[in-house]
Amino acid sequence: MNPRRAPACSPLLSAPERTAYGDLPEPAPHTAPELAALLRLLTDHRRPRLHSVAIGHSRDDASRAAAAAFADAWHAADGAVLTVVDWPEQAASWLRPAHRLTAQEPDALVIAAAPLGWAQLAGRLRHSTPWRPDRTFGFASLAVPAVAALAGTGVLDGVRGASADGSTWRIDHGGWISTLPPLAPGGTA
Repeated sequence: MNPRRAPACSPLLSAPERTAYGDLPEPAPHTAPELAALLRLLTDHRRPRLHSVAIGHSRDDASRAAAAAFADAWHAADGAVLTVVDWPEQAASWLRPAHRLTAQEPDALVIAAAPLGWAQLAGRLRHSTPWRPDRTFGFASLAVPAVAALAGTGVLDGVRGASADGSTWRIDHGGWISTLPPLAPGGTA
C-alpha cells in the first residue's frame, strides 16, 4: 500500500506523482532470451507448476507483441491462458482491468506494460483484489526503479521478471530490484 495515501483512498496517482520521475521509458520490443527466461521463471521445478495465467498488457505495440508472444509460447508449453486484459496508459479507474485479471483466479499474472500504467494498475490490484505480487511475472519494462516507487512501498515486493539479455530480476525490500545473470541452456548459471 502506498504510504502517502490512506487505505480507503483511490490508488490513482496525482498529477505531481505521475510526473515526479520525469519521462519513464517506453517498453522496448521483447527479445527471444527475455521470453525464454520468463518461461523458465514460470516453469521453475522448485515449486508447484503454474498452469493457468492471466496476461495483462498496456496498449503500446511492444507490450501487445510481448503479450501475444508469451501467450503463444505458454500454449505451446501446454499452459492455459485464462484471459488477456489490456488498458490505456492513463485511465479514470483501474478497477475493471484489475478485476478482469484476477477474476478467474489464475495461478499467475504475466504483465507486459509501460511503467506508469503498470504502477497504477498494481496499486488497484493491491487495494481491490486478492492479487499476490509473488505470483506476478513481467517483461523488462517493469524493472524500472520508479515503478516500485510509484506503486508504493512494498506493493510490488515479490514480482519477478526477465530482462532483454535473458537475465532475471526480482523486486523486494520495499522496491529494491535485484538481478541474476542469464541461465545457461542446461539451467545452470
